[in-house]
Amino acid sequence: MSKPKVMHIDNLSLNNMLNEDSELIPLMTPEDEEIINKESVPEVLPILPLRNTVLFPGVVIPITAGRDKSIQLLKEANKGDKIIGVVAQKNEEVEEPNLQDIHTTGVVAQILRVLKMPDGNVTVIIQGKKRFEITQIIEEKPYLKATVKEALEDKEIEDEKEFEAIIDSIKEQALEVIKQNPALPSEASFAIKNIQSNSFLVNFISSNMDLSVLQKQVILEKDNLKERALLTLKNLNKELQKLKLRNDIQSKTREDLDQQQREYYLNQQLKTIQEELGGVSNDQELEEMRKQAKNKKWSKEVGETFEKELNRLKRMNPQAAEYGLQRSYLELLLELPWGVFSEDKFDLKHATKVLDRDHFGLEKVKERIIEHLAVLKLRNDMKSPIICLYGPPGVGKTSLGKSVAESLGRKYVRMSLGGLRDEAEIRGHRKTYIGAMPGRLIQNLKKAGTSNPVFVLDEIDKLGKSHQGDPSSAMLEVLDPEQNEAFYDNYLEVGYDLSKVLFIATANNLGQIPWALRDRMEIINVTGYTIEEKIEIAKRHLVPKQLKEHGLTTKDLKLGKKQIEQIVEGYTRESGVRNLEKQVAKVVRFAAKSIALEEEYEVALSSEKIEEILGTPRNRGKYETNDVAGVVTGLAWTSVGGDILFIESILSKGKGNLSITGNLGTVMKESATIALQYIKSNAEEFGIDAEILEKYNVHIHVPEGATPKDGPSAGITMLTSLVSSYTQRKVKSKLAMTGEITLRGKVLPVGGIKEKILAAKRANIKEIILCKDNEKDILEIKESYLKGLTFHYVTDMKQVIELALTQQKVKNAKKLV
Repeated sequence: MSKPKVMHIDNLSLNNMLNEDSELIPLMTPEDEEIINKESVPEVLPILPLRNTVLFPGVVIPITAGRDKSIQLLKEANKGDKIIGVVAQKNEEVEEPNLQDIHTTGVVAQILRVLKMPDGNVTVIIQGKKRFEITQIIEEKPYLKATVKEALEDKEIEDEKEFEAIIDSIKEQALEVIKQNPALPSEASFAIKNIQSNSFLVNFISSNMDLSVLQKQVILEKDNLKERALLTLKNLNKELQKLKLRNDIQSKTREDLDQQQREYYLNQQLKTIQEELGGVSNDQELEEMRKQAKNKKWSKEVGETFEKELNRLKRMNPQAAEYGLQRSYLELLLELPWGVFSEDKFDLKHATKVLDRDHFGLEKVKERIIEHLAVLKLRNDMKSPIICLYGPPGVGKTSLGKSVAESLGRKYVRMSLGGLRDEAEIRGHRKTYIGAMPGRLIQNLKKAGTSNPVFVLDEIDKLGKSHQGDPSSAMLEVLDPEQNEAFYDNYLEVGYDLSKVLFIATANNLGQIPWALRDRMEIINVTGYTIEEKIEIAKRHLVPKQLKEHGLTTKDLKLGKKQIEQIVEGYTRESGVRNLEKQVAKVVRFAAKSIALEEEYEVALSSEKIEEILGTPRNRGKYETNDVAGVVTGLAWTSVGGDILFIESILSKGKGNLSITGNLGTVMKESATIALQYIKSNAEEFGIDAEILEKYNVHIHVPEGATPKDGPSAGITMLTSLVSSYTQRKVKSKLAMTGEITLRGKVLPVGGIKEKILAAKRANIKEIILCKDNEKDILEIKESYLKGLTFHYVTDMKQVIELALTQQKVKNAKKLV
């Protein structure tokens, strides 16, 4: 239905357009119809083509003439007999129609009134009389004239009852249409009820129905009244069904304007105001999103997802809570660097220079990065490896990531995992939650702007676990090169390729990383620094950095190698250089304060001045004398690197019991028990009287009781301590040892050898006893670090005792019975 109404009201308001003296009533009576039937049709008629309507007999309609020919025709006819022939055009676009452009069946019309309009057009009120057929066009200028004949009309009705039923149905349907359509005036019902002529009823309703010109012309051309009535009833029935369907739909969807709808309409008005002021409407922004999407290098799946979600956003009310979330999701899809990769630099010499410039030492790590670059250069397409740097704090694991990024020419991203307990931090929240966000991996990639950055996962060993999930399990997919090419983020809901990202994880303790996660990474041990390395790092990096941060230059303060060594040995106790940097900063602050207060100070600081600034050297870990039996120096690995450990044992009269103190773990206590049992079973070989073992209790203590200690590496140290106590023999001077023992007397290898060796050097140890299997670890350490150290490699406990104890008794040796 092209128009909302079915019937027009022209026939009901025409009286107001006529003179008050006129008695014209648009409703035809039988008498009026009889008068019209007696009238004859002229042989020649001026023909007025109508563009968009059809005139029916008896019906009064107003028409507006705009064409010059039509205006002239109406003026001349109005001056004459006021009779014209009205036909409908086949094509309303034709300006000067001829016989081929008009229907040959029309209606004789009488001009009732001519009104001149202000725009120059002429409005004429006409009434249809009789139907006619054009036989021949006799004139085309100044307007059409034609010879016509009256169209015969068959009014005979064979079955009166059937015809009456049709007429009653037409009235009922017409009244129902008027009732269903609120656009029609109430007077229309009155008009239908008061029509007495059946033929005029059919003509009146046909004229006022919302039908096309062709449909009305078909009705007009029917010669039989019954056929016209049936066709009219059919069209009325269709119109009524359409109206009922429309009204049903409206009744289902009609509801009072609630707050949300009110806000929607206000928002629509606001959008219009924004457009008027030169702003951007929501529709324009959505179109901008679609344009941006065309330039994205994403997969077909992502493209389809974006299009679907964008169409969903279009259907949403901008004031709805979900609108902002949906829009944020689409913006994330557009901002992520799909298929955007930075170009890797394959200049291996440049990469080596960058790594050497930023980090002193760390040869293994640098070698691994250069290997990766070399393979990339040869293949130009390789899944990036997952590297895990583990070692003590302050050795440069995190800062190494920046150097790797620079050497590769990639973006650098760092993500701290320390204390992370929520799995959603890795995988994101589902979009159904208010305030949902993508995981931190996706967020960082968005900030990086490329899909192949160097991504540092800091402190991966400190991932937590809670009721909100296990983040370390979520990291399994991230750090698996076979799975992360389609990493699934709960918020993103589509796979994202992480296979080109170079992940570098850092950790202090491998034991705290789940084995499945550890298995996915290439472990590289970043060991502690020697004193020589620390001095070089301080000279090259720490001192210049602190001078710059405090606004000083090398002219304001000079630290010599001797003074830096003094700081390293006297005020730091670590494998890394973090605490060393703090001490250097303290010295630099002294110079800054002196400059600010305009005080005189030494630019080249002396050792005495260093001690004055930093205080008395408080470094522990120096070797102690061997004047007391039962005190042996062991080597231990701690979270801050290597350290020396003193094992003490003492005898007291009793029943041969063993007691252990020093905040020791289960493994360390077991090592002490094994050592004692081995001594008891081999007492004669060690020169120990069995009676002493039965009549003396032995107590083993490890100093620094506030520090928890555990592990098997103190086994041979405890054995040596016990034998020294039972025999009162001296322990060899400046000797340290580390190794695990078995009940059969075997010595087993232990870990953390480099850190332990460095700790021994710091403590001025000269000789070290190790398991034979640890010899390969010593070969991997630079020879310069081993200068001044002598290594003894053993396989059983007897060798340990022979190397560690002298035949000389200690001063004030106890006489044991």
